[in-house]
Amino acid sequence: MRPINISIDGQPVEAQETDTILQAAHRAGIYIPTICNHPDLPPGKGKKPAAAVWQGGVKIDNAKDDDLGGCGLCVVELAGMAEPQPACTTPVAEGMEITTSSEALTKLRKQKLLPILARHPHACLACAQAAGCSRTQCSSNVAEAERCCEQFGNCELQKVVNYLGIHRDTSRWIPGDRPKLLDDPLYKRDYNLCIGCTRCVRACEDLRGVGALGFVFDADGLVQVGTMAQGLAESGCRFCTACVEVCPTGAILDHKLPSGDKSKALVPCRSACPAEIDVPEYLRLIAAGQPDQALAVIRQRVPLPGVLGRVCIHPCEDNCRRGSLNHPISICLLKRYAADQGGEAWKAGLERLPATGKKVAVVGAGPAGLSAAFYLARKGHQVTILEAEEHPGGMLRYGIPAYRLPLEVLEAEIGDIAALGVEIKTGAKVSSLEELTAQGYDALFLSMGAQLSRRLDIDGAEQPSVRWGLDFLKAIRRGENPQVGPKVVVVGGGNVAIDVALSALRQGAREVDLVCLEKREEMPAHPWEVAQAEEEGVSVRNSWGPLRVAPDGVVAFRRCTAVFDQQGRFNPSYDDAETMELTADQVIMAIGQATDLGLLGAGGGIGVARGLIAADPDTMATGMAGVFTGGDAVVMPGAVIHAIAAGRQAARSIDAYLGGDGDIDFSLARPEPPSPRLGRVEGFAFQPRVAPAELAPELRSQGYDEICLGFSSEQAMAEAGRCLQCQLRLMISQVPGPPEHLLPLSAEALGEVPESEGVFILFDQEKNILVIQGTMNLREDLAERLEGDSSAAYFEYEPDPMYSKAESERIQAYLQRHGSMPPGDGSGGGDDLDDLF
Repeated sequence: MRPINISIDGQPVEAQETDTILQAAHRAGIYIPTICNHPDLPPGKGKKPAAAVWQGGVKIDNAKDDDLGGCGLCVVELAGMAEPQPACTTPVAEGMEITTSSEALTKLRKQKLLPILARHPHACLACAQAAGCSRTQCSSNVAEAERCCEQFGNCELQKVVNYLGIHRDTSRWIPGDRPKLLDDPLYKRDYNLCIGCTRCVRACEDLRGVGALGFVFDADGLVQVGTMAQGLAESGCRFCTACVEVCPTGAILDHKLPSGDKSKALVPCRSACPAEIDVPEYLRLIAAGQPDQALAVIRQRVPLPGVLGRVCIHPCEDNCRRGSLNHPISICLLKRYAADQGGEAWKAGLERLPATGKKVAVVGAGPAGLSAAFYLARKGHQVTILEAEEHPGGMLRYGIPAYRLPLEVLEAEIGDIAALGVEIKTGAKVSSLEELTAQGYDALFLSMGAQLSRRLDIDGAEQPSVRWGLDFLKAIRRGENPQVGPKVVVVGGGNVAIDVALSALRQGAREVDLVCLEKREEMPAHPWEVAQAEEEGVSVRNSWGPLRVAPDGVVAFRRCTAVFDQQGRFNPSYDDAETMELTADQVIMAIGQATDLGLLGAGGGIGVARGLIAADPDTMATGMAGVFTGGDAVVMPGAVIHAIAAGRQAARSIDAYLGGDGDIDFSLARPEPPSPRLGRVEGFAFQPRVAPAELAPELRSQGYDEICLGFSSEQAMAEAGRCLQCQLRLMISQVPGPPEHLLPLSAEALGEVPESEGVFILFDQEKNILVIQGTMNLREDLAERLEGDSSAAYFEYEPDPMYSKAESERIQAYLQRHGSMPPGDGSGGGDDLDDLF
């Protein structure tokens, strides 16, 4: 592509031959004001209106057969031309001399702002007290309906207006009666705030290829934006929220989006995953028919994808934004599909780093231990897993029935871990830490899990007819084939209790009652697990606590009125006047788990609290140097995904402790970057969640065959195709803003700061606010920050004798926008107002 040499404001610029003036200026870091243009969108100028659009229940027909104009703010002067030209549509030419700022251009741009501000509240924009205003109180007595919206302080239009200034002829804005649609899933739309820039229309049509939005000219010749049918869903909306991202005002906003980290809020499935698996990416690849690449993406974060695809508690699904439309994506089952169908191409990218000469012992071959061992071995350390049982897997093997997790799936993934060089010694019970340190290990990871059944102290609990949940499940997994008799009572309301009840049916029970303290909605077991148990004939009896087990097999219960006390602590209360008796051949108690911490011995520096090992939650380090821990031995009740995440975190810390960089991340996938174009899918919002094939209920109790049969390729692609692809919004470019007045935190810049009262704001390298501070001496306080350990890179200041009030106003505005105080700059400089907020 031939370079084009131009001059902008006297500065030589090398442009591309396909550039407009605006594109060339932006690439060169030269600001030209605009409100209708966006770097990812084609210009709006020249676009044709639709026949009609809808704003809620109001249909607006097009009243004018005309092309769309532009905002006109990007006009520039060209040498040799009498009239200013729009920078957004004027192509560059060799030798072109461009002026972006002059008195005449400022005057013209202010005039172009007049019709824009006539359609949008602007009293706050012109207010001298705007800085730090919370909009809740107004010293100028502006009516609340005429004040700026919640975007105030973070509004693109506000920044442009502040840069250009407001024309003296700007008229008062009169609130309109356009629809406000504030209850739609994911969006809030207020058409009274729309300035007709059509960015949202172009994002939907040109960027995403969906076409759910359009514009018309109303009877007054004004641009009106709306949906192509009466509702977003009926219009074919893909709910990607690109329209929110490009809107320069508060006309389209996110609905109930949490404050804080934007990427976490917009992609909650990924941020909710303890292992931070890139959920949208692997769903996209499954939808594209690439399960091999999807599996590679998953395996970058977890070494047990097939296990997780069957037993994960999937917090990602609980947070899936698709659930706001109808039903969340079946993320867990799609992970299973990728694991089952993705093949072994991922292994080509798995490389073990050179040997470090360091030895690590991992105690316990459960999910935490296996995960830590995998990542440490890949980093080049010599890892040995010591497992007390006959086979590795921990609770995955001995606590989860085969109908949920087939043995061949677990063994295959353990085999992949061993293939990386991990040595697994079974039947190797560790009696003490001294035993390990004597063998020359450089670091230890304790991941014994919680494989003991918690005992219940009631009359008759030690009778032969009473068994304990985990012991029962282990006996089955070991092939001991425990017999139960025709009538079984299971006590407990968690996942283990459900598995015990279903396993009892498979062991020959004809009648199984599951009795628990909790109400139905309080049960720790997942609702789908409870429903599955009832499908197989288990009778669930809620809100009963066991009293005694008689020698004749009669189990007495009393009514539980509350499981937790007013402080939220487990402290059941009962109504002794209401009782129940059940007759059983076998009673199985499944009321919780405990950890065997005998190897810790007495003392030694490793703390124990409430039967669990005490560890630093960030590093997983114990009180003994070189000893780390994780999984159910630390946090109870845990889940497999939490144990894997703990293993990952421990691997980071152990690698760093052994002299490594602590970086365990690596890349296995080589997918093409996602296209911003989604395309139109009729009825997308109404697509139901795809149900996987399952073993018929009447066949399930005949053996331990897997109940869920998973997705076919067609089903998996259809279900993955329901994903909103929320991460695409993070790829939308930021609009170049007006020049900022931030100063670098340097001695040279501080030389210009007055020694007077005022308020200063410190920013980090990414220009996020760190500190808002009022002070009696601006230069002196800023100098202290510079000389200290401040992490700030920039600052701004404003002299103000009422500095405490100014500080308070700005902090209130920050709190309103972010929901928390500024994080601070690490210098130890305090904020006297912290305690007030």
